[in-house]
Amino acid sequence: MKGPRESQRARHKVPTLWEEDHGAEVLKDHGYFPSFSKDSDQPIPEDLCREDIPKFPNLSEMEVVRHFTRISELNFGIDHGFYPLGSCTMKYNPKVNEKVAAEEGFNRLHPLVGEKHSQGALEVMYKLQEALMAITGMKGCTLHPAAGAHGELVGVKMINAYHRHKGNKTRNVILIPDSAHGTNPASAALSNLKVKTVKSNDKGMIDLDELDKVMDENVAALMITVPNTLGIYEEHIVEISKLVHDRGGLVYCDGANLNAVVGKVNIAAMGVDCMHINLHKTFSTPHGGGGPGAGPVVVSEKLLDYLPVPVVRFRDGIYSLDHFVPRSVGRFRAFHGNFGMLVRALCYIYAFGKEHIAEISEGAVLNANYVKAKLKKHFHLPYDSPTLHEAVFTDKIQMKENEVSTLDIAKRLMDFGIHPPTIYFPLVVRGALMIEPTESESKGTLDYFVETMAHIAKEAKDAPKKVKEAPHRLGVGRFDETTAAREPVLTWNKKNS
Repeated sequence: MKGPRESQRARHKVPTLWEEDHGAEVLKDHGYFPSFSKDSDQPIPEDLCREDIPKFPNLSEMEVVRHFTRISELNFGIDHGFYPLGSCTMKYNPKVNEKVAAEEGFNRLHPLVGEKHSQGALEVMYKLQEALMAITGMKGCTLHPAAGAHGELVGVKMINAYHRHKGNKTRNVILIPDSAHGTNPASAALSNLKVKTVKSNDKGMIDLDELDKVMDENVAALMITVPNTLGIYEEHIVEISKLVHDRGGLVYCDGANLNAVVGKVNIAAMGVDCMHINLHKTFSTPHGGGGPGAGPVVVSEKLLDYLPVPVVRFRDGIYSLDHFVPRSVGRFRAFHGNFGMLVRALCYIYAFGKEHIAEISEGAVLNANYVKAKLKKHFHLPYDSPTLHEAVFTDKIQMKENEVSTLDIAKRLMDFGIHPPTIYFPLVVRGALMIEPTESESKGTLDYFVETMAHIAKEAKDAPKKVKEAPHRLGVGRFDETTAAREPVLTWNKKNS
C-alpha cells in the first residue's frame, strides 16, 4: 500500500506524453515535478514571520464562518446584479464556457507540449483566428495580446514597422480623436510616436475639416474608435479612411466597442488596416482584477507580413505554429496568449453561429436605446445623435439644482444593488455617466435600473443630502478615494489596525 507521500507524488506526476517531448529530467530541472523534501513540514522560518502579531480572540467555528461569509457577500460581481459599466462592457460569462475551458485536456495542457500532442488546443486557436477574421472581414490575426491595450501596442508596433520598411521615416505621428480611450495615446507614446488630437464636431463625431488640416506626410496612422466612446457610429468612416489612405497613412480601429456592430458591419470595408478585439467585451470572457485577458489583433493585407510570431497555421491536415513571418515585429508574450480566454470566446461565438451572431449587437443596441429613451427626461444628454451600444448622460441638471455630482449618483446606485456605470468618461463630456447594458440583460432588469435612476434623480432634487452621503446600505461608507488611490494600504500592520 502506498504511503501518503507516494500517493500525492503519483497524483501530481506530469503526464508521460510531456516526458516523450521533453524528457523527465528536463522537466524536473524546470520545476514541473512537485518537490516533496523532508523539510516541507517544517514551520515558517522565524526571519519570515511578522513581529507583534495581534492576539486573536478564541472563536467558535460558527462565528468564524459567518464572519468570512458576510465579508464575501460584500463583493459585487455580474452574478450578483446589474453591471452597466459603459465602455468596459461587463457582460455575463456563460457557465458552460467556464466548464469547457476547465476540461482537463485544456487546463492541464502545458505550453511546452509539442505540436504533436497539442493538436486540439491549436485547433481551438486556429478556429478562433478564422472566426475573428470572418466576423471582421480582415485578412490576418494574432492571438498573443493579453488585453485590449496590449493589442493596441502590438498594432501600433506593426504600423510603425510597416512605415519603416517602406522608408517612410518621417511618419512618426498618430492622430487620435478627443473622445478616444486613454490607452490610445499611451500605446502611441510607448512606440516612440507623437500624438496629435483631432477634435469632435457638435454631433460627437470626428470633424472631417479638422482631420483634413492635420493629415500630412508625418502621420503614420489615425487611431479611431467605431462606434466611439459616446456610443455614436462615425457615419463618415469610409470618407475618413479614404482621406488617411490617400495621404499615405493607415487606419487603426480601437475594437473596444465591437459589441455594437458585430455581425452587422464589415470592419475591412470601413477601410480599417488594424484592430484589436477585446474578447471580454464582445465574446464574454471574464474581465476584471487585472486579468487574465485577451485582446487579439486582426489586420488587413498590408500588415500580414508584420504579425507577431508564432501564428497558428493549418496545412495538410495538421495544425502548427509558424515562426517565419517575413518582417514580424517579434514576440509580445511568453507562449501564445491566455489560452483559457480563447476557449471561452470560441464557445460564445459558436453558441450563436454565423446565422445568429448579429443578435449580440441587436440586443446591445436595443437595450442601450431603451435606457436612453427612458432616462432622457431625468438626466442631461449632451449628444442626442443616434446611439448604439451605450448612452452618455451628465450630472448637469442635478449639479445645477443642488450640487449633486456624478460621483454621488454612482454611490447611491450601490444602495440598490446596482454597480455604478463608468463615470467622468469620456473626457469630452463634463460629469459623464456612461451606461452600457449589453445584450445580456432582460427588460425587467433594465426597468429596475431605470426606476432606480429616476428615484435617485428625484432624491437629488428633494433630499440631496441623502445622495451626497451615499452609500448607506453597504458594509462600509464612502471612502476617501483620492487618498486610497495615492496612498494605498496593501498589507496589515499594527498602525493601520
